[in-house]
Amino acid sequence: MLIQVALPVPLYRLFDYRVADVLPPIGVRVKVPFGRQEFIGIVAGHVHPDDSDVPQDKLKSLIYVIDDEPIFDEYFFKLARWLSSYYHYPLGDTMAVMLPTLIKAGADVSDEVWRYRAVAHADDGFVKGVLSKTAKKQHADFVVIRDNPNATKHTLRMLGVTERNLTLFVQKELIECHTAPNTPPLPAQVVQEPLTLNDEQRLALTQISQIIHDGRYQGVLLNGVTGSGKTEVYLQAMEQVLAQGRQVLIMVPEIGLTPQSRERFSARFGANVVVLHSSLNDKERLSGWQACRQGQAQIIIATRSALFYPFANLGLIIIDEAHDTSFKQQDHLRYHACDVALYVGVLKQIPVVLGTATPSLEQIKLVRDGKLHECKLTKRAGGAIPPTFRLVDMRVGTQWQTDMTGESRDTELAHQTVQAVRETLGRGEQVLMFLNRRGYALILLCGACGWQADCMRCSSHLTLHKNPFKKARYANEQYLYDYLKCHHCGYQVVTPKVCPSCHSPNLVHLGQGTGQLYERLHSIFANPQTVQTPYPIVQIDRDTVRGKGGWDRLYERVSTGEPMILLGTQMLAKGHHFPNVTLVVIVNADSGFLSPDFRSPEHTAQMIMQVAGRAGRAGRAGEVLIQTLNPDNPLLLDLIRYGYDKFAHDLLAERYGLGLPPYSHAVLVRADAHRLDVAKNAIIGAKNHLPQAHPFAVLAPIDAPMVKKNNRFHVQMLILAKERKVLHDVLAWWWQDVLALPSSRGVKMAIDIDPVGW
Repeated sequence: MLIQVALPVPLYRLFDYRVADVLPPIGVRVKVPFGRQEFIGIVAGHVHPDDSDVPQDKLKSLIYVIDDEPIFDEYFFKLARWLSSYYHYPLGDTMAVMLPTLIKAGADVSDEVWRYRAVAHADDGFVKGVLSKTAKKQHADFVVIRDNPNATKHTLRMLGVTERNLTLFVQKELIECHTAPNTPPLPAQVVQEPLTLNDEQRLALTQISQIIHDGRYQGVLLNGVTGSGKTEVYLQAMEQVLAQGRQVLIMVPEIGLTPQSRERFSARFGANVVVLHSSLNDKERLSGWQACRQGQAQIIIATRSALFYPFANLGLIIIDEAHDTSFKQQDHLRYHACDVALYVGVLKQIPVVLGTATPSLEQIKLVRDGKLHECKLTKRAGGAIPPTFRLVDMRVGTQWQTDMTGESRDTELAHQTVQAVRETLGRGEQVLMFLNRRGYALILLCGACGWQADCMRCSSHLTLHKNPFKKARYANEQYLYDYLKCHHCGYQVVTPKVCPSCHSPNLVHLGQGTGQLYERLHSIFANPQTVQTPYPIVQIDRDTVRGKGGWDRLYERVSTGEPMILLGTQMLAKGHHFPNVTLVVIVNADSGFLSPDFRSPEHTAQMIMQVAGRAGRAGRAGEVLIQTLNPDNPLLLDLIRYGYDKFAHDLLAERYGLGLPPYSHAVLVRADAHRLDVAKNAIIGAKNHLPQAHPFAVLAPIDAPMVKKNNRFHVQMLILAKERKVLHDVLAWWWQDVLALPSSRGVKMAIDIDPVGW
């Protein structure tokens, strides 16, 4: 017999290899030759030599087997094959996406783990004689190890013990380590009493509990307004699953939500909480992978890729902020975590709860089609009052365009906005200001000749940034340490002091970003030289939240509750709980409604309602100010008058009439090349290769929203189909043929199933 190996290469097939001795079982990793290289792959099948497509004299032998026993089970292969089939991605590459880096590199994943305990004679006197008196952290870590005998390295790390101290204690013979088969932890215990539920919460919990009790799959849409107590429903459902000794996976769209989520779940349960996200290093990811596989991880808080981890006994999946487009992977294997989670629920026969205040139109249609069960929470928990909305007319000549001095016009902050912020801070409350524009200004141009600072690699303007970490040496060198940056490819250059084209010093910037708004707010509310009571301003965006722990530090500061202004981008709209925020200001509500993408109104409405939901919790009423140049916009008026549900249902009716998703199924094919004509020819070739009698609507070739990005040109083809099965039956052969076309050579071709944006 031969083994069939899945390798991380962009080819839609398995590879056959000879075996010298014992036939390795399916699910082990092996090292094999591939061309002039050696790859680590996964045994995915066995085949008789007579049935192999490779001639006998061309067959190569495997180099060695890495694992003694299979580490990938039938469930893993079912999930991998479904992902590969549905998203039309090579099976070997699909498996590579599903695995942590060190697993792909051949790391040991034995079920025997190292355990640590203090040596018998390590009393306080002995320890003091070995460790320095000033090494407080070393003494504290030793006490943790002594009080938790036979703990694993992962458990000790979760308790705060550093790896350096662990190694030091072994060297100094303060502790000893030994291997032992891993045993799952005891069922988690509730350490904090649950809150009393209202009638809507109780009904939702009853329905979810019945699914858990029945031990079956069911997708549930927990559609609850912001502040309605969805988290408490999660917690009480989790309690039942944890009591069975099973694991719970909680998925969040952003890394920034993980510390807040961990804090809540750790406070409620005496359970091992593991956090998994993209900022972890390779060793930390492997540790988390092992903890899930061995059952040590009881509550897993993670971003989308954790769906591929090998859970020992998963009992419930919760997807918080399930509407968020961050759950869609935008490169390589372009999967949507919500769809994958529902399929995982089917395979494992467990409930999957999608929680959101603003469900996507696709999720609403799944409810209509009976594929999701909806539980609605229409009231804020604890009798909290919903926020009130006010539109602020920002058109030229309106009364709100007069500055506080009455002398000049402020294009970004209206008089009534400034007054509302001042009153809120004066009451000792917090203000959240939302502007989804990172940087200082969107465009830098010359007032003399019209030159614009464009990215040399992309069809995009460079964004002006002011560097807050460096100071100019002289007063007239305010631009010296500023820089221009492309937010698409990362290209960066020092801001010129004169126009590169005509050498005029008359450089002006247009389009306010968070950096410029920060300066404006600082001058009004935080400058100790001009303000009697200065208030802190915390800027929260990808320019300020940097490095591991960056968000944790900001969150701790905000959680003090002291009056302050939180200024940020969409990072602030991701489900954060700021109980002292009573005023939300949406600085510019117009741009999202002007995009050519047909999904833009949906995404903009979700963003507005999510940001607005931060205003007022518990007994504090909230207010939302929406600054707009188009206060008569019917979409905006309907949203704030009737709420998101009616807005979404009206959009659904419009999509139905136009035959757009979710009433059709979309595929986006992308081609990018070093020349525009080459990319365009690749798309034309792909379009011409479709069967002549195909039942699809096809738009091709069309320029991508950004034609040039990072010195490559992007052209697209959009396919819309009424029947999903018919579409995928064609894609199954058509896509592989397209990749082999002469027009596709030298072109990066990608296929995106169910795209969330063009």
